[in-house]
Amino acid sequence: MPPVASTSTSGFDTLRREDAFRNPSKTSNEVPILQELVAPHIESFNALFDDSNLTLEDGDGKGLLSLGIKDLGPKVVFDGAGTLGEASGAAGWGNRLSIRVSDIAVGRPMVSDKDRNVVERQVYPSEARERLTSYRGKLTVKLAWSVNGGPEHEESRDCGLLPIMVRSNRCNLRGFNSAQLVRKHEEPEEFGGYFIINGNERLIRYLILPRRNHVISIIRNSFMNRGPSFTPYGVSIRCVRPDQTSATNSLNYLSNGSAMLRFSWRKQEYMIPVMLVLKALVGASDREIFEGVMMKDYENTFLTDRMELLLRSFKAFNLHTGDQCLEYLGDKFRVVLGQPDDHDNMTLGHWLIEKIVLVHLESPRDKFRMLLFMLRKLFALVSGECAADNPDSPQHQEVLLPGFLYGMIIKERLDEALNQVRAQIIQDVRRKVAGVDFMDNRYINKVVQRSNFEIGARLANFLATGNLVSPTGLDLQQASGFTIVAEKLNWYRYISHFRCIHRGAFFAELKTTTVRKLLPEAWGFLCPVHTPDGAPCGLLNHLSRSCRIVTRELDTRAIPDLLSSLGMTQPFSPSISGKANICVQLDGRIIGWASPALAQRMATALRVWKTERANRVPMDLEIGYVPPSNGGQYPGLYLFASRARMMRPVRYLANEKDDSIGSFEQVYMDIAIRPDEIEKNVSTHVETEPTNFMSILANLTPFSDFNQSPRNIYQCQMGKQTMGTPATAIRHRTDNKLYRLQSGQTPIVRPALHNTYGMDSFPNGTNAVVAVISYTGYDMEDAMILNKSAHERGFGYGTIYKSMIIDLADQRGASRSTTQPNLHFGLGRDVKVDDDRKDIVDDDGFPFKSARVRPGKAIAAYIDDTTGRTCWIKYKGDETAYIEEVRVLGSDLGDTEARKIQITLRITRSPVIGDKFSSRHGQKGVCSQKWPAIDMPFSESGMQPDVIINPHAFPSRMTIGMFVESMAGKAGAMHGLAQDATPFKFNEEDTAVAYFGEQLKVAGYNYYGNEPMYSGITGQEFAADIYLGVVYYQRLRHMVDDKFQVRTTGPIDPVTRQPVKGRKRAGGIRFGEMERDALIAHGTSFLLQDRLMNCSDYSTAWVCRTCGSLITLGYDDVRLGETVMAREQPKPTGPSGEYCRVCRAEAEEEERVARANVPSGSVARPLPHEVRLALPGQNVIGRGPKGGDMDVVAIPFVFRYLCAELAAMGIAVSVEVGQ
Repeated sequence: MPPVASTSTSGFDTLRREDAFRNPSKTSNEVPILQELVAPHIESFNALFDDSNLTLEDGDGKGLLSLGIKDLGPKVVFDGAGTLGEASGAAGWGNRLSIRVSDIAVGRPMVSDKDRNVVERQVYPSEARERLTSYRGKLTVKLAWSVNGGPEHEESRDCGLLPIMVRSNRCNLRGFNSAQLVRKHEEPEEFGGYFIINGNERLIRYLILPRRNHVISIIRNSFMNRGPSFTPYGVSIRCVRPDQTSATNSLNYLSNGSAMLRFSWRKQEYMIPVMLVLKALVGASDREIFEGVMMKDYENTFLTDRMELLLRSFKAFNLHTGDQCLEYLGDKFRVVLGQPDDHDNMTLGHWLIEKIVLVHLESPRDKFRMLLFMLRKLFALVSGECAADNPDSPQHQEVLLPGFLYGMIIKERLDEALNQVRAQIIQDVRRKVAGVDFMDNRYINKVVQRSNFEIGARLANFLATGNLVSPTGLDLQQASGFTIVAEKLNWYRYISHFRCIHRGAFFAELKTTTVRKLLPEAWGFLCPVHTPDGAPCGLLNHLSRSCRIVTRELDTRAIPDLLSSLGMTQPFSPSISGKANICVQLDGRIIGWASPALAQRMATALRVWKTERANRVPMDLEIGYVPPSNGGQYPGLYLFASRARMMRPVRYLANEKDDSIGSFEQVYMDIAIRPDEIEKNVSTHVETEPTNFMSILANLTPFSDFNQSPRNIYQCQMGKQTMGTPATAIRHRTDNKLYRLQSGQTPIVRPALHNTYGMDSFPNGTNAVVAVISYTGYDMEDAMILNKSAHERGFGYGTIYKSMIIDLADQRGASRSTTQPNLHFGLGRDVKVDDDRKDIVDDDGFPFKSARVRPGKAIAAYIDDTTGRTCWIKYKGDETAYIEEVRVLGSDLGDTEARKIQITLRITRSPVIGDKFSSRHGQKGVCSQKWPAIDMPFSESGMQPDVIINPHAFPSRMTIGMFVESMAGKAGAMHGLAQDATPFKFNEEDTAVAYFGEQLKVAGYNYYGNEPMYSGITGQEFAADIYLGVVYYQRLRHMVDDKFQVRTTGPIDPVTRQPVKGRKRAGGIRFGEMERDALIAHGTSFLLQDRLMNCSDYSTAWVCRTCGSLITLGYDDVRLGETVMAREQPKPTGPSGEYCRVCRAEAEEEERVARANVPSGSVARPLPHEVRLALPGQNVIGRGPKGGDMDVVAIPFVFRYLCAELAAMGIAVSVEVGQ
């Protein structure tokens, strides 16, 4: 057993942290590892403007946006000054105008050029937050156009203000150290990665996409809905261009043996026979295509039969050469593609092949080879030689990075703007508008100015709502849910936002649970613990602690030559046997063929080279060798060096060097968790740390390996709902609501990573002395008893900061003029000197700082010039608050009077009965009683527990980690040590109980943590020893003051007349089916009537005893001036002349039938209603003798509403009335 002095590997780190907080570093950031957590966010955004690591031939070093505008190409329009159908020029379609985007530039956030009085022109994020504006930089594009291929003219066009990611290369905080960040009112640990929109921090979260440039085989029944001969078999590849936009190509197998290439263009799906594309690509003969798929495997009769069917079915098109196929494609797609009119069909066919088919490859020959490979894999899938790939497995997935999505939207918006310019010119030409002259630059400038280039506002709307309005869909499966608010509820929640990764909104609607399952392939990349319980379970995951995402393109130019030197056969070799060789691919390009044994040697050689940094093999190269198998995954050597891949560090056992592996290659490795688990000649790698597979939050749960796994899942959620310390620069924040724990402490028991991530700067709870005892009965059902003295000393004391915005432009009677407003903040002359409201509101109309405001009292005032009176603005909250900050918000230029203020209110929240608390092991409960210290039990040493919990909280939940933490915390408190609670440190031989028990023993306590305790009421010793220790407790944000809901009277729904729902609307509490069943089971049915009718929608109604109708009430009214001549005057059926219309109509029908049956010639006696006369109003009304027997009944009003709705559908409801 190690000595007590060496028990901790983490340490408290308090003095160093406090010194760093008082004196922030002037050379670097306080916690550099936090910068690495959000690096993919920032680096993906930086790559849009400066991709200096772009070493490929198609890169110019300017960034992805410059590649995107190159890919857009020019838009062409003609002025029609010629004969349609002839060659272009003076005698053809007319003058040919070609317009394109030649350059794009984004500036840093600056004060507007119109404001000339500003000393410092740079705008910083804290200013945008406090002024409730957006953090934006100026976006400018340079348009170039030429006429008839002549010299180009250029014009710059302002595209609005583009939201800028904080701490990116377009942010003014770029490169700041902690001291500079603090001077700019930021956190010393500020890491950026988000946007500021209207003062709110918005984040584009990671999304899971199919792995780029890799062919995936799929069996999906929905494929059969594409056409009459379609089957469930298909292969798909998501091809990504250098500018990170993508296009998905699929091959679907048809029941007649052929295959169709499927792609999407502007949200429309199109199918092309694959033979047509193959011939169009390189003009290949039938024999070349046959040999390319067969690859000497003539014994495979299934393959030969399918190829014969494929070749024979294509004969119907009567196309033989590549040019004929290109012309055919151009002819069919001319209308769809929207290309220039002067392009012939062959040019259009070339454009289609280049821009839509396998866009990640440039060479037609490479595309041809890849299509042949896709065909071969498709036929292998159909014949059962290979299995279908799992698209839900991380092996076949990558990440959509925020910056790349941002660039895709900018590129598409620019394309739409150019299309708008083109459409505007076409419209002017068709309408023969005067002044249309392509040679006149003024006309082109005029059209450009008329067109909508406001891209900044579109991007701001996308970030504010998360909704993507796209004509193409950007090859994504969803149109909403891209952005979230980066809430600073506490620090745990904040950093988790930057590590969360979502499967996609489309999958949230699926009823199958397949996509939610945790797969073995996710080990080390996605945390198995950190996922919500509920609707998003399994869809919203979090990256593991060590997982990182590649954001740069790697230099792989040396790899093909290296593999060739090892014996790889070139792809163009004519004598390759497909049966004896497997394909070698590099980022979706076939670079050669090799036998399985050679491929394995090549994979090993590449791994050795990359771990030793030799032969220019990049460290982040993913080497996925899939060996041949019987019906397994399709074999091959797949090399990936592209962006957006998940990678993680492990140690390579062959040379004991660090290796970086991806999710594709990990499946075929044997990775030992600990060094003692390494199996000779089997294990290839070993984990650098056994806890690397968990997320940051999961790693911060102490002794999580002792707990049942659902409890660790709960803690990951509750840790993010804790009232902690959201920020140190709270006074410069304007969040709608912030929670703050005033009495936060550093935990005695903490994992080593607690210090690594600097969590002590944002304490999340308090060390509490916890006794496990059944005492008083107030601790049943997970409730906890709080020591009243601990409460008075500040245990769990918290504060809420709320934001309130007052804008005079929104007040009643405000003028729309910004230069001459009629409402001004301040107090008018009509306010008396001794007015009580002046204790809160100053003469300028703003509240005093630190003033106490009560619900319904004045909080600000303004003067109305129209009436000359002072108008008071009332505080609408329902609890007393204190004014923390008042911010006066002016316009961007500062040239108008300030008409908007923001008030930060501080609301105190000490713990009350019903507030929720939790340990770090998923043991949550509410405070049931604040017990006086005089009655609390005490130990032999005089210690009184701060918290008492019931022993029944442990057996079924098996949170043994809390027991261990209690022992460790007690020992740590006695010896003044921070205890290391990192998981997987103990085992069966070296147990945690023995480790911490020895420390307790040295301190003079019981080895197992039990102590004799004495009753605080009688002073007698308890018959059993009590488990007493120190546990870190969290106060959750779920508080009674926010949730209690009670009402006697209040607003009701106008249709059903039942109480409305919602606490904010003073609504009622939902009384549901379970509550109804409980009352019935207790035999208290009168309470049921009281709750569901008397106190809800009680109403009275007339019901007809004869027909049982509730909705056929009629009245006889003297004011109608009608009467009935009759022989007798019967009494009315109700006290005010109520009658049933149905029964009276039936009575009248009976009398009509009776009169009709009187023999002709005879004189019938006068019957009621026979004669109607209009008599003066003072005449007495005569009523018919029939009309039903009416009674008044008490019923819920919603039942009357139901009867009326059913009657509208022709369904009668009859009520039987008892005596």
